[in-house]
Amino acid sequence: MTAFSPRRASRLLLAGLFCGASLIPREAAAHAFGARYDLPLPFEHYVFGAAAVLLLSFAIAAAGPRFLAGRGLRLSAAWPLPKVARLIGQTVGILGVTVFLLIVATGLFGAGSPTTNIAPLLVWVIWWVGFLFFCAFAVNIWPLLDPWRRLFSWVKAKVVGERGAPEGPPRLGYRSALGAWPAVLLFFLFAWMELVGEVGETPRLLAWIVIGYSALAWGGMALFGKAVWLSRCDPFARVFGLFGRFAPLAWRSGAPRQAYPAGLAVIRFPGAGLLGDAPRDLSEVVFVLLVLSSVAFDGFSETPLWTAILDSLANSRDLRPVLLWLSRAGVDLLGAITTLALMLAPLLFLAVYASVCWVSARLGGGGVSCGQVLRSFALTLLPIAIAYHLSHYLSYLLLAGQMLAPMASDPFGFGWDLLGTANMRIDLSVINAKTVWIVALIAIVSGHVLSVVLAHIEALRLFPNSRRAFWSQVPMLVLMVAFTGCSLWILAQPVVQ
Repeated sequence: MTAFSPRRASRLLLAGLFCGASLIPREAAAHAFGARYDLPLPFEHYVFGAAAVLLLSFAIAAAGPRFLAGRGLRLSAAWPLPKVARLIGQTVGILGVTVFLLIVATGLFGAGSPTTNIAPLLVWVIWWVGFLFFCAFAVNIWPLLDPWRRLFSWVKAKVVGERGAPEGPPRLGYRSALGAWPAVLLFFLFAWMELVGEVGETPRLLAWIVIGYSALAWGGMALFGKAVWLSRCDPFARVFGLFGRFAPLAWRSGAPRQAYPAGLAVIRFPGAGLLGDAPRDLSEVVFVLLVLSSVAFDGFSETPLWTAILDSLANSRDLRPVLLWLSRAGVDLLGAITTLALMLAPLLFLAVYASVCWVSARLGGGGVSCGQVLRSFALTLLPIAIAYHLSHYLSYLLLAGQMLAPMASDPFGFGWDLLGTANMRIDLSVINAKTVWIVALIAIVSGHVLSVVLAHIEALRLFPNSRRAFWSQVPMLVLMVAFTGCSLWILAQPVVQ
């Protein structure tokens, strides 16, 4: 019997792809999906094509284990940061504190409408969407921009007089059993505020939420130490740090668990920073899945299927007495159901991912446990989360982001025109439904392909030989194909509010 070879298997897989391509129907009817875009081909063709690309990338990855097992995704370019970097860092820090104070001031004292007050725009559009994209596709400068970190350090240096001194022992020890669960909880609350709650749309409430979180963050830094709070409890340091590991640029910030020497800037292939330094425990894995599932749920909640589920629950004879009782008690039923679904989404992702990891560990063998696989492959899912963010929020950023110009002239909504841009209006022609679909298709397929490649690299490092690594990745490939089909289906649905 001929011995198994991943290279041989990849050739067979490629042959199967070419044979399967000959079965594609030659006739194509238009497939409409409401207000989004009329597809020039049936939707099934896009799914088949995306699956074929994933299979092809898997075959190529399996055919080149020597390249992938080394540092093939990391460029060698690295250079010392000049002294001017400190000045740049201080400038970026002042900018972060200035924007932070502007959000609080405009939220508390400005107009009450989110269409005239700049605070919601700065938080939801510029910071959460725009800056997140910047961290993923350029470089993570959140450690420099972070106003909570910056203000805490400044106050400590001025009041306590400890500038440049090493951080002393914390007032309260942080239990290692807590892991990153505080960050998971805080990020879930943030996602709930974005996707379910309406408090973030009101400038004044938004300002008080920012103030409340500031008190929590500074209290946590004072009790547990700044480094512990930022690495274990701060959801924003964690999410920007994760997206920054995908970026083509990296720099040494002094934060723990950095892969590069201090004082160096590094250029690398996108996604290379996700290799190695796997999550240490289940809480860090859940955080990654929460980031992935929250944006996926955001898209799913705009589909007709979600509306049909809500209608089915509302018309259920078994649930009607309970729903009526909750309604009389003043419970927002839609908000409660959506909150429950948002809670179940990461649990569903975790169940599916853990099942795939269990099968991968069994197929790969070599004494590798399911827990090792669960942690090792978690970060390889980040390109999918980034692709989901790009496909879901790009048009939102390009359209709503244009309001920054007029609102910068009148940040409080008092009728000012400080910069002469108060009368500027949104240009709807900057992007259309066709462009959104094309960008989303490319982003989703590329994100899943990169996840396949990164997972195969991790498998080559985790399992004792390329044969076991190949078999361990077959369940992951199936998962990626399923994720791709589901995400494309969500994008192809008409938007229902």
